[in-house]
Amino acid sequence: MVDGNPVLYVIACGGRPAGELAGFVTHAQAGGWTVCVVTTPSGTKFFDAAPLAELTGHPVRSDYKRPEEPDVLPPADAMAVVPATFNTTNKWAAGISDTLALGLLNEALGLGLPIVSVPWPNAALARHPAFAGSVATLREWGVKVILDLDRLPAPDSVAPESGVFPWDDLCEELGNIRRSLDRQ
Repeated sequence: MVDGNPVLYVIACGGRPAGELAGFVTHAQAGGWTVCVVTTPSGTKFFDAAPLAELTGHPVRSDYKRPEEPDVLPPADAMAVVPATFNTTNKWAAGISDTLALGLLNEALGLGLPIVSVPWPNAALARHPAFAGSVATLREWGVKVILDLDRLPAPDSVAPESGVFPWDDLCEELGNIRRSLDRQ
């Protein structure tokens, strides 16, 4: 908690919806969250970190720190993976921690933190058997996965409007998590 608000880590992966994070962060802040953004290396290609750092008041992290360096982010109370790529979803379900984002997600599972993930592969990748198994595993582990296969973008789509990212569903779930944290 920071100033009485729970801390939400937004884990951003490399997908078109990451370019819309500023609006989502503003909405989360209005819902009473202190927001910190952590990104995968590919996620950095989809947004400018400086405005997000200014908006959140915290640096946008993408690399592990050295053990002797102090933490620059407050501890998380919850996490949202927005968007969760095919690669991140599969690696996370396999317990791989080769990026800061994955390391934090794997630790969050071990800590029992509430996590909501919004996978956003293209429609063909979503039908890959490994992906379906990874989503099932994450759900079994208690991760709230928001996934509607009919809303995903088509393969090789270059149109920004391809697919409909479920921002409203994500915000509703974060509201549920916030209310649950308030009752604790």
